Amino acid sequence: MSEAPTGPLSDLRVVEMGQLLAGPFCGQLLADFGAEVIKLEPPGTGDPMRQWGREKPHGKSLWWPVVARGKKSVTCNLRSAEGQDLARRIIADADIVVENFRPGTMERWGLGFDALREINPRLIMARVTGYGQNGPYAPRAGFGSIGEAMGGIRYVTGNPEMPPSRTGISLGDSLAAVFATIGVLTALHHRENTGRGQLVDSAIYEAVLAMMESLLPEWEIGGYQRERTGSVLPNIAPSNVYPTLGGEMILVAANQDSVFGRLVTAMDRTDLIEDARYRDHEARGKNMTELDDIVGAWTSALDTDTVLDLLHEAGVPAGRIYTARDMFDDPHFAAREAIVRLAHPDFGEIPMANVAPKLSDSPGSVRHAGPELGEHNSDIYGRLLGVTDSDRAALAGRGII
Repeated sequence: MSEAPTGPLSDLRVVEMGQLLAGPFCGQLLADFGAEVIKLEPPGTGDPMRQWGREKPHGKSLWWPVVARGKKSVTCNLRSAEGQDLARRIIADADIVVENFRPGTMERWGLGFDALREINPRLIMARVTGYGQNGPYAPRAGFGSIGEAMGGIRYVTGNPEMPPSRTGISLGDSLAAVFATIGVLTALHHRENTGRGQLVDSAIYEAVLAMMESLLPEWEIGGYQRERTGSVLPNIAPSNVYPTLGGEMILVAANQDSVFGRLVTAMDRTDLIEDARYRDHEARGKNMTELDDIVGAWTSALDTDTVLDLLHEAGVPAGRIYTARDMFDDPHFAAREAIVRLAHPDFGEIPMANVAPKLSDSPGSVRHAGPELGEHNSDIYGRLLGVTDSDRAALAGRGII
């Protein structure tokens, strides 16, 4: 049975193709705000994300229910002519296609943008790849980690005495998906004015590059190469991780002049304001190590709650370094409903991050956790395309759906 439309994008139909994270996260974001996202998956196996993840209670991925939330799963063998025809029939009445195959794959299947726009001139197609749809590297296999390295963030991440580090999440894939979503929404506005769809080309390395601040002019104009700096920002102090009496670590960011004044007042060290080494932003940056030692000596003599209470009361940005356990216990997370819990057939209930950002008049919502493989075959093939039960059974028997 089809779900009742809800959310600001509920009038949009999205066909999600591809697998793992870069394309599917774009589909997740659109589903969060109400779009009907029809995910086409290979019969029998589905998206490999169904098996991914460090922990797999009951043999089930804990990642799949998150990245596939709010979507409809339809099996379709895109490597067969019959499957390609079924995909075209679904896309004919769709608003958006999202895919993240290697460039040229969709064209080999007769599902490239030029072919699809002939049957649906209003179609918006978001293509998420490692290197983009053109250029000498476009044909290469491109995972998120490689895009992170090429885009510049790997080189500047981690301890300077160690090789470049990853951030602990699939940052490149997720950034490319977010930029693809921005592109889709921009293309929708353009279509509203012109009636025409267009191609959205989101490359992982470019999405990472877009986040690299002033990295490029720093090198070309200033002759400065950013390096790995661990927990600190060069010439920005105090802004670091500091120990507390209980063995915990907190972050304190008090590098701005006025905030530094509030910090040293809370520390009962207003003499530091008049010290030439710490008098202004530039001086504090030059004497970062000594200043961090002073702040660290103060924080390490107090328990975490006492330090944070003093700093928050003084108006100094500071906080714990959260783990998942901290998030579940935090009253601010609870007050803003930052974590949502959904019913799940295997786990009983599964928690995940709620929809972001929050809209005052037309908020998004998480309708359901990731579906079972082919759970919506009857709905999409039957309701949408008029394929009968017997014909669906025949298609399934031939491995098409």
